[in-house]
Amino acid sequence: MHPIILPSRCDRAAVEALLPEFVALLGSGTIAIDATAVTHAGQAVLQLLVSARRSGDGAVIAPSPALLDAAGLAGLSDELFDEDRP
Repeated sequence: MHPIILPSRCDRAAVEALLPEFVALLGSGTIAIDATAVTHAGQAVLQLLVSARRSGDGAVIAPSPALLDAAGLAGLSDELFDEDRP
């Protein structure tokens, strides 16, 4: 897997900075996303993560509590996270 580490603040500006890295990894296998340091997760990062999960070979996301909360509020928990998450 190819790792991407998300910053603590995942707002629109962070997503714009991360997008080229995600695009570059498309087609190179499953992307491992380390989101364990995320303390703020905006809607843009949720959209990026859904896209990553649905594109190419998909993505595996290691979430932080803040990301889990944001995904839950948006109704995206099942879409974003594997069943074996903590």
